[in-house]
This record gives sequence, structure tokens and C-alpha cells, in this order.
Amino acid sequence: MTKEEFEKRARAARRAFRRTPVYNDVTDYIKEIKDEVKVIKERDPAAKSNAEVLLSYSGLHAMMAYRVAHRLHGSGHTLSARLISQGAKFFTGIEIHPGATIGKGLFIDHGSGVVIGETSEIGDNCTIYQGVTLGGTGKHTGKRHPTLGNNVMVGAGAKVLGPFKVGDNTKIAAGAVVLEEIPEDSTAVGIPARVVRVAGQRVEDLDQCNVPDPVEAEICRLRREVEKLKEQLSEINK
Repeated sequence: MTKEEFEKRARAARRAFRRTPVYNDVTDYIKEIKDEVKVIKERDPAAKSNAEVLLSYSGLHAMMAYRVAHRLHGSGHTLSARLISQGAKFFTGIEIHPGATIGKGLFIDHGSGVVIGETSEIGDNCTIYQGVTLGGTGKHTGKRHPTLGNNVMVGAGAKVLGPFKVGDNTKIAAGAVVLEEIPEDSTAVGIPARVVRVAGQRVEDLDQCNVPDPVEAEICRLRREVEKLKEQLSEINK
């Protein structure tokens, strides 16, 4: 075989491979990884380079494993999918069930202790911090895990438990326990979580601490009421 014939056959083989589903899957997978690296660099000021993100971010590693496991799960290879997800859990500390549905631009920051259940659904451009659980209550079959809308931030240690929806542009504060549906453009704080509406405003990204505390606000209101009552009693006793 001459060199020209070899190169011709090689070009034909490359063209044939590009028409296969495997090539499309690999291409899509590489694009997803590039997009997720870009998202991390945009949202995390500590990320200095693509190489640093690729090599040292456990949230990215968990998502890379999830993308493979999710494809296997969807094609009926559930055991292989679970083995991959459990292997990723061992290395990253992040457990994502391969049956979960995750949109574009998810950033799992630090990530240790994060659990995302089988029927969880996560929209686009969400951020999840360490220790977050998207879980069920143990009382349901079928859809039993939460659905997060787009642009949702879930703070460190927060638990979202049950088959309800958290609306778009919503912020769940660190340590909150969410047990019921949260409307769009709002902030959930406390145990159990209470909602503070931020009508017409998008919640600021990546700031999980500076959120209104409805419990503290109520205590302040009661203190003012007590002070007024004391003043009235003082006037009566004069």
C-alpha cells in the first residue's frame, strides 16, 4: 500500500467515524466539560486557570462522572451507571445519582458531602455549596426529590427534602431546611425554611451569608411592641 492510498483510507475512516453516534457523544461530552470549566472560572474568583480547574476541582470531576453515568443510565445500563457514580463519590465526596436530571452550568463549589437524589431535577446556571442534600422524605415513590429552577443558589449545609419545586432565581441560605415549595425570586432562611420575597429583583449570586433573617426581624418587632407597652404602663401608673 502506497502512502497516498494509506492517507486516503485514513481520511475515509475519519469521515465515517464522525458520522457515528459515538463521535457525537464524545464531541458533546468534551463541549460540556469546556462549558463547565468556563462556568467555574466565571463564578469562583479562586480559579486561576483551565488546568487548575480541570485537575483540582472535585465538583467538576463529579459532574464529568455524572455525565457518563447519566448516559449509561438512560440507555438501560443501570449497574454500570451506579458503579461510576459510587466511584466518583469515593474520590470526590459528592454523590450524584445517575438518574438525576441536571441542566447546563451547574457549579458545585467545594462539594464535599453533597447528595443529589435519583429524581432530582436541576435547571440551568445553578450553584450548590458543600454539604447540600437534595433528598426525599422517605414517604414517596416515583418523583420524590426536589426540582430546582434556573439560577438557584443553595448555601452550605442546606437540605431540600421532598418532591416540590424551588422557583427560578431563588436563594436558599446556608443551613436552611426546605420542606415545601419556594416561589420564584425569593430567599429561604431557617429551620424549617421561611421565605423572604424579593419581588422583581434577582437574588445576588454566590453570597450565601448576607440574607434577610425573618426570625430576627420578628424579634425586633416584638421588642418594639414591648417597649411601647412599658411606656403605656408607666403613663398609667403615674
